[in-house]
Formats: sequence, C-alpha cells, structure tokens
Amino acid sequence: MNLDHIDRRLLAELQRDSTRSQRELADLTGLSQNACWRRLQALKKSGIIDRYTAVVNRHRLGLNMTVFMMLKAGQYTALWHDHLCNIVSRTPEVVDFYRVGGSYDYCLKLVTQDMASFDATYRQITEHIELKDVVTHFVMETLEEQRPLPVKGK
Repeated sequence: MNLDHIDRRLLAELQRDSTRSQRELADLTGLSQNACWRRLQALKKSGIIDRYTAVVNRHRLGLNMTVFMMLKAGQYTALWHDHLCNIVSRTPEVVDFYRVGGSYDYCLKLVTQDMASFDATYRQITEHIELKDVVTHFVMETLEEQRPLPVKGK
C-alpha cells in the first residue's frame, strides 16, 4: 500500500491517541468522516494498523524494574529455538523478545516489580533451557519508552 501524507498523518495521530474519534481524525486531516473511515479500513486491511492498544503506566502497577537479558544459545537447532520461544511466550514479564546479531543471539526486555520478582523470572527462563551465556543489564532510568513509529514520507 502506498501511503500519502494523509495516511501518514492518520497513523501519527493514532499513535499519539488511538481513542480519537473518526470525527476528530477527519478534522485533523481535512477529510470527511466517510473518507477518513475508508482510509482507516484500508490501513487495517493492509495490515499497517495491526491492532489498537492502551499504553499502561507500569509504575502505577508497581512494575518498577526493567531489565534487558542477553542470551547466547547453548545450541543452534530448530527444536532448541522453539523450546526457547515457548518458554518466553509463557513468561508475561518478557515484554519484548528479539533474535539479534552480534555477540549474543537473543535480547529480552523484562518488566518486573523488584529484584526478587526478576530473580524468579530469571530462574524460570534459565532453568529450563540450555544457554551458553546470559548477561543482564538493569535499567537505572527510562529516558524514552514506547515511542511512536516514524511515519514520515520518503
């Protein structure tokens, strides 16, 4: 799907506040409500809009610790990879999970209440899968998080 400046503006506005009404979005983009609705439907159908979510303040939920775990695979088989993915998908404290290049193979972002809850999560992940190395990085201060995706034109 080719995005024009109006589609990009819709995406930027939705990332700022996805609860905006179609009337508000139409006013912000200079479209009629019907034209705005059609564009939103096209963005959904194309898969560019995947879903609508709420950004929750983790501190208000008592989730004050963020940790990045870097994992080095113990072996490189499809079965091992599937096992790791299964463990991680059952671990709600893991909010982001990446296979990466470089010195390590996987990067996990965990959000927990405190050191004790992190340690329990760490054990849950590491006790059930063979790993060559694990390095953890504890976040001291969050400077920016969950930033909107850049939707600027080319």
